[in-house]
Amino acid sequence: MAVDTHTPRETEKQRWDRNFADLLQELRVAQTGVQILFAFLLTLPFSSGFPNVTQFQKDTYIVALISAAFATAMIISPVAFHRALFRQGRKPELVKYAHKMATGGLVFMLVSMTSSVLLITDYLLDWKWAIPLTVVTGGWFLTFWAILPFAHREWGDDDEDDGSAPA
Repeated sequence: MAVDTHTPRETEKQRWDRNFADLLQELRVAQTGVQILFAFLLTLPFSSGFPNVTQFQKDTYIVALISAAFATAMIISPVAFHRALFRQGRKPELVKYAHKMATGGLVFMLVSMTSSVLLITDYLLDWKWAIPLTVVTGGWFLTFWAILPFAHREWGDDDEDDGSAPA
């Protein structure tokens, strides 16, 4: 179980404000990435080579495009939620909702990015190379976005007893 790292003088309201500010910073990073990917995918059908793609590549493109749209909606949705709850003193609900939307948005972003890799590698290479490269890419994302973060959720537990903190 994760330990709350707020300072002893931090009020519950200050903690929710800090959590919200931290989450907004994370969303800014994810939002930029998904918007760039979504913009690329929106322009792809208008490129000169797109009419030559296979049905599999068109299907893969649709998965990449729709999942990028879903990721964009989920990552930006905390803004709309904040507007609806503005000055109502409901920061805990906002932070919990934004956390769920950020997590869901990252899942859709993973699907979109992996599908985009499959689309491009299948277009450029034989499927015998495209599939393994896409699997490796998906595994790479899962390693850094899920496996490592969840494996290290308890990093802060030992810091309190290391003797370096003032009594």
